[in-house]
Amino acid sequence: MTRFCLIGPTYPYRGGIAHYTTLLTRHLRAADYETLLISFSRQYPAWLFPGRSDRDPSERPLRTEAEYLLDPLNPLSWRRTLRRIRNWRPDVVVFPWWVPFWAPAWAALGRGIKRLPDSPRLLFICHNVLPHEQGRLSRLLLPTVIKLALAPADGFIAHSQADKAILTQFFPQICIEVTPHPTYAELGQNGIGALPVALPDDRPLLLFAGFIRPYKGLDVLLAALPLVLAKRPVHLLAAGEFWQGAKIYQEQVEQLGLQAHVTLLDEYVPDETLAACLDRADVVVLPYRSATQSGVIQLAFGQSKPVITTHVGGLAEAVEDGRTGLVVPPENPQALAEAIERFFADGLGGVFAENIRGGDGRFAWIHLAAQLNALATKG
Repeated sequence: MTRFCLIGPTYPYRGGIAHYTTLLTRHLRAADYETLLISFSRQYPAWLFPGRSDRDPSERPLRTEAEYLLDPLNPLSWRRTLRRIRNWRPDVVVFPWWVPFWAPAWAALGRGIKRLPDSPRLLFICHNVLPHEQGRLSRLLLPTVIKLALAPADGFIAHSQADKAILTQFFPQICIEVTPHPTYAELGQNGIGALPVALPDDRPLLLFAGFIRPYKGLDVLLAALPLVLAKRPVHLLAAGEFWQGAKIYQEQVEQLGLQAHVTLLDEYVPDETLAACLDRADVVVLPYRSATQSGVIQLAFGQSKPVITTHVGGLAEAVEDGRTGLVVPPENPQALAEAIERFFADGLGGVFAENIRGGDGRFAWIHLAAQLNALATKG
C-alpha cells in the first residue's frame, strides 16, 4: 500500500486549505494508506496576512494527527522537515500550491526530496496555479516563481481544466490529472451552531460566504439585488472577513437603499456557524469575476445547497447549469438577477438539492485519493 507524506496546514490554522489538508489526510488513512501529515509551526508572518488571525476559532474544528515542523521563513525547519521525510521513507510526498509565498520553501524541499535515496514521487495539488489578484510586478515575476517552486514535480492534480491549461504552459512534459475539488460535507456533520446575526424568516435567504475580496464580485451581487427585489422579497447575508474592509460595500448598500435587505458580517465564520448559515440559506450566490475553482461551492454542495455562480475558470465544471445550480456571465448584474428570480419562480431549489445529493461521486474524497495513488504510480 502506498505511503503518503502530506505537507500543508491543518488545525489550529483556519480556512479552506487547512480544511482540505485535514480531510484528505483523514480519508487517505480511512482507505488504509499510511499517511504522515507535516504541518506548520508557523504559517504566515503577521505582516503578510491581512486577516485578523490565522487561527481557527471553531468550537468543533476539523482535526487530525499531524507533526508541526515547518516554518516557511526558517530554512533550519526545512532541513528538519526533509530529515523527517527521509527517516519516514514515504512512497509519495504531496505539496499544496495556492500562493507564491510558499515558493522558496517548496523549491528547497522539492529539490532536497529528489536527492534522497530511493526518492519518493513528488506531487503537487494545485488549488490555484496563479493568484486571484495580481499586481504588475507579480505578473512579471510569477512565471519564474512558479517554475522555481514546481519544477521538481513528478505530477500535478488540478481541480479544473482551466488550471490544467495554465500548468501545461509551464510544464508540458509533466503528467497533470484533473479531478474535482471534493466536498466539505464533514463541516455540517460536526454540528450546527447558532446563527451569528438575526435574520428575517419571512423571505428567502441568499448567502455569499468566504473571505471577501474584490475578485469574488460581492459588488455585482449588490448591484443585482434591486432588480431581484422589484419582483420578490429576499435577504442577502454576506458572511466572511472583508480583507480590504467592509466600508466600500456598506456605502454601496446605502446608495442602493438596501439596508433592510442586506446583512454584512465582517468576521471569520467558525465551522459550526457557517453550517448554520448554510442550513438557513436557500441558495449560495457566488458571482466571481475570476476563479479556477471554489471551496465555497463544495461547502454548499456538502450541505446540498444549490449554487448560482459565473462562467469563469472551473466554476461551471463544478456547478452543472440547470441541474445543481445556475451559471451566468461574470460582471453582469442583470443576468445574475434574472438567474436568482428564475431559481425562485421555477421552484428549482428542491430539484437541484436532490441532484446534488444523488451525484455520481466525483466530489468524494476517496476519488481524489484514488487519483493521487494512480498518479503516484505513473511513469
